[in-house]
Amino acid sequence: MVLRREPTARQVRLAVELRRLRDAAGLTAVEAAALLGANRVQISHIESGVAGVSEERLRRLAAHYSCTDEAFIDALVVMATDRTRGWWEEYRGLLPTPFLDLAELEHHSTYRYDVEFMFIPGLLQTEDYARATFSSRVPGLPQNELELRVRHRMQRKVILEGPAPVPYEAIVHEAALRIRVGDRATARNQLARVLELSEADHVTVRVIPFDLDGFGGAWSPMMLAGGDVPKLDTAVRDAPYGTGFIDSEAQLGVFRTVFRTVENVSLDPSRSRDFIQRLAKEL
Repeated sequence: MVLRREPTARQVRLAVELRRLRDAAGLTAVEAAALLGANRVQISHIESGVAGVSEERLRRLAAHYSCTDEAFIDALVVMATDRTRGWWEEYRGLLPTPFLDLAELEHHSTYRYDVEFMFIPGLLQTEDYARATFSSRVPGLPQNELELRVRHRMQRKVILEGPAPVPYEAIVHEAALRIRVGDRATARNQLARVLELSEADHVTVRVIPFDLDGFGGAWSPMMLAGGDVPKLDTAVRDAPYGTGFIDSEAQLGVFRTVFRTVENVSLDPSRSRDFIQRLAKEL
């Protein structure tokens, strides 16, 4: 059994789901290993993501764990057998691992939702806006690393602009639309780009205006990425200390509820486009 030195977030997610199935079945790692004719260490490696699992073994485990959700099992099999080496692999060793994990997550997503309060969502950013955003980082980035991050962000947009786009919805606060991370021209071009993308059938942009009464809103920026089945959805939180992937059923339920709450109080897509056009004219 070849062990991985650094499993990806997707590989870890598969491992977590297998551990959850075993826990739900009330079995120990030793008992699960015995069912496969393996040992506890092998189960531990599989459940930590440092070792893979074959389709045959995965289906045997699911059967022993009394999991009858065929769609869920099939989705886990896809995760276990997928050998995709996507465009993000060119950045391995050049950018922090969370950048690669996010790109891989988006590549496999069935939908993407964003809520942003201070910045234009990354998938909607122009190159100049992204460069200005990364340039404001403290401490500053070396020029070559800054450009790598800009290029990576631009390539992430393949899920919106590539041959197989996914449904995308962005809810953006007026503050994010007004804050100039760059100069006036950058801001004007950025609003024009948001308007252009919002015309696509698979893209929805909604605005939360300042004058909305009683808006408690979300606690911070958030994103949701859809899995092949709802159980495999993922929420992502960006924070000063790093990017966090959230996958527990209870927490995902909270994020979905928060997103729908914010969506319900935001302007509809048509009024949102009119709102952004008015802001653009002010520039």
